[in-house]
Amino acid sequence: MPFARLASATTPTCHIGLGLAAVGRPGYINLGRDRDLGPDRGVDALRTRTHELLDAAYAQGVRYVDAARSYGRSEEFLADWLKARPEIDDIVVGSKWGYTYTADWTTDAEHHEVKDHGVATYERQRAETAALLGDRLDLYQIHSVTPDSPALTDKELHARLAEAAGRGITIGFSTSGPAQADAIRAALAVTVDGEPLFRTVQSTYNALETSAAPALAEAHDAGLTVIVKEGMANGRLAEPHAPQELRAVAAETSHGCDAVALALILRQPWTGVVLSGAATVHQLASNLHAAVVDLDDDQLTRLAALAEEPRAYWDKRGSLPWH
Repeated sequence: MPFARLASATTPTCHIGLGLAAVGRPGYINLGRDRDLGPDRGVDALRTRTHELLDAAYAQGVRYVDAARSYGRSEEFLADWLKARPEIDDIVVGSKWGYTYTADWTTDAEHHEVKDHGVATYERQRAETAALLGDRLDLYQIHSVTPDSPALTDKELHARLAEAAGRGITIGFSTSGPAQADAIRAALAVTVDGEPLFRTVQSTYNALETSAAPALAEAHDAGLTVIVKEGMANGRLAEPHAPQELRAVAAETSHGCDAVALALILRQPWTGVVLSGAATVHQLASNLHAAVVDLDDDQLTRLAALAEEPRAYWDKRGSLPWH
């Protein structure tokens, strides 16, 4: 499995991946995005920014990169970067299907992405991903599975995904929403010919949203690699929006709020990879300090008190504007 390359790595930052959601398209829901990206959101500007982030991440030991069909041109930007650096062969590349990007490179679209987990969408998006990433794709995940997702019960889809697995692609799923734990447990029960279909799970987990933790531990125990997304709660755990207690712990460690927030996730015994959603090289460097942040029991207890009720957390997330 491709994640064995990360599991055997000795560089701590190998367990931090780079997610391209924030830089693959001009609009996203991260707080502070206007400040981070500035006014130039053209294709060339974001391609250049993505390549700068990928260069910096690789130089500092990051070996997992996360894209998606709905992240604008993230797959295209990543494919261009890989083609220009044929000597790099130790990157693990993941992408996702199930959402179609519909904003047409604008920030004020009525709908930025449309969700569909049907076989036809899978076949179309799988071909689109293959055209860009070819045999560099290691992991293909269903994007944002919920407990009622047809992707959990569609036997034809399962057969198509199993065919892809037979050709060497690792198959996984991501989750969103207040019922992530239910979705994870339902996905763990999906089998094809008696064998588990999914080998990875990518879920939201952070200091404010911890409800998926027991199910993620179960997934880890079942042999899945756990990838954590939205560790910064879409900017709510970064300065200047971070809760006061997080700021206090960060001051005690002499690191940024972002590094402390990500370090909290790295401490979980079930964590395989934690994604940085950095939009700037400076943010990335600060995020990577998470690998060396040491938190004591008192600090962990204080941070644990930040957790919100899941539905309240997801209601707040749903109200964030697309910048």
